[in-house]
Amino acid sequence: MGRLNDLESHGQAVWLDFVDRKFLNEGGLTKLVEEDGITGVTSNPSIFEKAMGHGTAYDESLASFDRAHPEASAMARYEHLAVEDIQNAADTLRPIYDRLNAKDGYVSLEVSPKLAEDTDGTIAEAARLWKAVDRPNLMIKIPGTPEGVPAIAASIAAGININVTLLFSIEAYKAVALAYVEGLEQRVAKDQPIDRLASVASFFVSRIDSKIDDRIDAGTGGEEAKALKGKVAIANAKMAYAWYQEFIASDRWQRLAEKGAMPQRLLWASTGTKNPAYPDTLYIDTLIGPDTVNTVPPKTLDAFRDHGNVGETLTQDVDDARKVLADAERLGLDLDGVTALLVQEGVHSFIHSFDDLLGAIAAKHPAAA
Repeated sequence: MGRLNDLESHGQAVWLDFVDRKFLNEGGLTKLVEEDGITGVTSNPSIFEKAMGHGTAYDESLASFDRAHPEASAMARYEHLAVEDIQNAADTLRPIYDRLNAKDGYVSLEVSPKLAEDTDGTIAEAARLWKAVDRPNLMIKIPGTPEGVPAIAASIAAGININVTLLFSIEAYKAVALAYVEGLEQRVAKDQPIDRLASVASFFVSRIDSKIDDRIDAGTGGEEAKALKGKVAIANAKMAYAWYQEFIASDRWQRLAEKGAMPQRLLWASTGTKNPAYPDTLYIDTLIGPDTVNTVPPKTLDAFRDHGNVGETLTQDVDDARKVLADAERLGLDLDGVTALLVQEGVHSFIHSFDDLLGAIAAKHPAAA
């Protein structure tokens, strides 16, 4: 039992933020499940662009699909490959899902980032991808944009597990947490079961520090603000978790819990350290607590396995976290503006990766096609 396994004793699950055909076929995920206690997998357009857009691991499957569907679009070809990978990962994780009675063991697949401002389109694509993958331990990723919020509620009401992505602000997180509850309540009103529906709220961290630190380095807040470098993202996450703790104690949530509802866990995303001056396990070490998930890129996973610090840190120094956010506001660092900008940049980045991915797939012309 190593450091990664030890996180389970503090109520935190570790998911791998990576999907790749060669990695899956060679047993890489199975090894992490067996040795490190990994209990989930996340994907996004950037990950798939790196996996599918380069190398030859997908060529055989793509050639076979092209022979059967010679007129298929690049989008259809991508979805064929993505669904195969997600089904493979879901099947690897299925024993965890069964053993934990649907509490974990999930793999996530994202709707097209081009639907980030399209509620109806998101609802329709979530339902279509859910049916295509056909695995109970799938989560469909929907961005936590204003347009995504009603799509989250509708998808939960339809019985689809949801991973809400691109959350940066506490207010945006609250909105999606309530959307999850609304979806569950709609099912209760129709006498539909809610005890095996799951959701996570993917709250991004390191990108916040990158933006805030840049503002501090540019002189915003003066000398006093320099003490806040590398602290704002963690403080933001801790305050989001404090709200979560208050909410699950509320009468509204407890009524659902009595019917078997599982809480929507906060998932810490963007946990690879971007500033080399910071510890490479910073966004794991400081955010360990019950009913949470940390989705970790392979390099950060290796670092934590080697020298991470295990302890329940998420509920420590909450008053200090509150002061960090108050100081950031007082010094003009504009966290609200930063988080709004990061949502826009995140959507645009995923769209760019998605376009690059479709372009790379369109450019592949297997000889057998």
